[in-house]
Amino acid sequence: MRVLVHGSELAAATAAAALSWVGHSVVWRPHASEDWTTLTKSGWLTSEPQLKERLEEAVTTGHLRILAADETPDEGAAFDVLWLALSPEQRGDAAEAVAQASAALSPEAVLINNSTFPVGDTDQLEAGFGGRHAVALADLLEEGRAWEAFTRPSRWLLGCDDDAAEHQVRELLRAFNRRREVFQRMPRRAAELTKLAINGMLATRISYMNEIAGLADSLGVDVEHVRQGMGADTRIGYEYLYPGCGFGGPNFSRDLMRLADVQSASGRHSALLDQVVDINEHKKETLFRKLWAHYHGRLEGRVVAIWGAAFKPGTARIDHAPVLTLLRALWAQGVRVRLHDPAAVGALRERLGEHPLLELFDGDPFEASEGADALMLVTEWKAYWNPDWPRLAGQLTGRLLLDGRNIYDPAHVASMGLHYRGIGRRADP
Repeated sequence: MRVLVHGSELAAATAAAALSWVGHSVVWRPHASEDWTTLTKSGWLTSEPQLKERLEEAVTTGHLRILAADETPDEGAAFDVLWLALSPEQRGDAAEAVAQASAALSPEAVLINNSTFPVGDTDQLEAGFGGRHAVALADLLEEGRAWEAFTRPSRWLLGCDDDAAEHQVRELLRAFNRRREVFQRMPRRAAELTKLAINGMLATRISYMNEIAGLADSLGVDVEHVRQGMGADTRIGYEYLYPGCGFGGPNFSRDLMRLADVQSASGRHSALLDQVVDINEHKKETLFRKLWAHYHGRLEGRVVAIWGAAFKPGTARIDHAPVLTLLRALWAQGVRVRLHDPAAVGALRERLGEHPLLELFDGDPFEASEGADALMLVTEWKAYWNPDWPRLAGQLTGRLLLDGRNIYDPAHVASMGLHYRGIGRRADP
């Protein structure tokens, strides 16, 4: 099939790479705000496993053509599919993008709205699509494993009100539906709401578990026992029950706010979502509060090492990442920060510029921890899971380890002569 992809989101890049990989003829038009030249320099694209290599391979084989900023699809090209993957901030450009692309589409073309827009936007896009059909395909990709999620999907959440459009989407994605049936079809508006509701539920589980971790701290209970007991209940399960120092990311945070907006637009205020957001923002400061308590508020002039800045392992993005809140709190107290991240240093430099209280490292993590009063683990990159403990203990002058993801065994850390503080976990009173 001939496919026109429009947008510069991870969903657009992954669709362009994967669809051309299985033989479709794909033309990708990145959004004007982030053309291909810009994208090739972005940390999130270069750090996403396989993606950039797959895109370059598809261009080489001729299955993919990436349009420059001033190029437009050839009129009369007769594309069978328009794949739209725009960010919520680019929502205002969607109708114009569809109108501009219409001249290059076949009369039977289908619009696949892979953007996370408010409920009902796919209906509006179809109204301006020249009598053709539009479907809502929820963006369920996970940063750090987008290629795997697209090419070996656990499911496709398809909002579709027309059988012929469903058939065309199934044919487009047939190569990724061979192992088992992964399509779940429902009405368009239901699919749009389901996408937002999923992330709302996941965020609620995380914030609830963080509340329980805070309570465990107060009661002197190890929250790991609580987590194991809750997860063993088949009505609950273990997913998203890991307490931590807050969640971030462009999609998760945006979807949560989008769901709140949908509630507000419908005349319904969600006190629950407000609480979920408030708990998460409060949790982003939890490592700072533990540091403050340990040193009794005497923080000026101290040196803190931070391992991890990206909002999650496997990505270079720092959108809404807990580290941003943490840095502001530390700097306000005159704390000098030595920060290591294997992928997100470039994004930090671009976001924060030069700061007199910040040193950045992307090589050996131990460079950042040398001579620090404390080490804060913020992002659980695999390179941090099993450090050289004697070396680390010798480096940390304050011998304090603040584990923001509960990846270490408190007793083992304590046996190395370090003071351990986790999220609802501790090795000593």
